[in-house]
Amino acid sequence: MEWNKELSDGLKWCGEIINYDQKLALAKRVAAIASDGDVIGFGSGSTSFLTANEIAKRVKNENLHVRAIPTSPELRLACYSLGLYVDSLNNVRPDWSFDGADEVDNNRNLIKGRGGAMFFEKLLMHCSPKNYIIVDKTKLVSALGTKFAIPVEFNPEALTYVRKKLLDFGASEINLRLAKAKDGPVVSENANYIYDVRFKDIYPKLESDIKSITGVIESGLFIGYDVEIVTA
Repeated sequence: MEWNKELSDGLKWCGEIINYDQKLALAKRVAAIASDGDVIGFGSGSTSFLTANEIAKRVKNENLHVRAIPTSPELRLACYSLGLYVDSLNNVRPDWSFDGADEVDNNRNLIKGRGGAMFFEKLLMHCSPKNYIIVDKTKLVSALGTKFAIPVEFNPEALTYVRKKLLDFGASEINLRLAKAKDGPVVSENANYIYDVRFKDIYPKLESDIKSITGVIESGLFIGYDVEIVTA
């Protein structure tokens, strides 16, 4: 017997989806990759939400059997709403995964994490043998940091120490990410805080330098990962 899931059934994206037509076309291209029996990692963000919808249509229309590993509470709810089978990285390894990005440079380096799920997104990327990054043309930049700061997720007890070490590594601006629908800072699904950090120089070793700071859980820098960029 199933629950009457009034809140999750028919779930919609929380805000306006910018460049909707372009993102929908990209979502359909990636959804076409799905095959019967696939275990698929589902990234976060509006483009991933649209892709989840398109995969669910194929599951229903073609009687496909796929398992979803979502990286955020929002996508997990969407998968439940769409009738997709949700699994865990502790149980299965993905055959492939898809996700969006905030910025993509000419060398396929990324900034991600505006949605706050950078830890699970990076873990999924390491676990998946094939990763598709779905972006519209507005996300393509000549140099990382052009439009967005680098998110850094950290344990709340390390707030002051992490800030000091980020400055040591050349941070030019550090802002604690504040919530919009609650008082105080954003709290990630891992119960951590997030700094949004700008650097004058995003050098190749910066990702590992940030990760080396005691208290840092993960950063939104993705440098040197084997990803396939899907864009219009």
